[in-house]
Amino acid sequence: MQESSAAWLEGGCACGEVRYRVAADPILVNNCYCTLCQRQTGSTSVVNLFIETEKLELLAGETSSHVVKAGSGGPHEIVRCAACGTALWSFYPRLGRLGAGVRVATLDEPARLRPDAAIFTADRMPWVTLPDGVPQFEAAYDPATVLPPDRLARMRALAERKRAAGL
Repeated sequence: MQESSAAWLEGGCACGEVRYRVAADPILVNNCYCTLCQRQTGSTSVVNLFIETEKLELLAGETSSHVVKAGSGGPHEIVRCAACGTALWSFYPRLGRLGAGVRVATLDEPARLRPDAAIFTADRMPWVTLPDGVPQFEAAYDPATVLPPDRLARMRALAERKRAAGL
């Protein structure tokens, strides 16, 4: 589980043009090993922190958006630095533009966050080891099984906002 008071977390792209701030503790931090994440990142997995979009502040630089297909078949929008192409955050179909999945590795201090769950572990490369003490799921899972009540309430509030807006 992550340390509290992530409001001071800032990050940016590889070239330094884009800077951003996370203005609240994450709702959820996932380490996803699915084949789509592997392909989209060119790595063995991706670690995302999920936050209400209004709690994510662009401080400097220009971004561009690229849409790929999510595992659900819906649109997965990846926001990148317009100058160097570093993937900074995504909007996934489940929450649309109400919730952002920030790439933890783009934070200035990524080690301050620990995943709440390792997901789609059945798709991981056979030589990748999983961390001790992090709940592991071979596929999708119910976040209610790992989140404390306050963060679960924030996730449910985002889902309700999406439903109420007809999105």
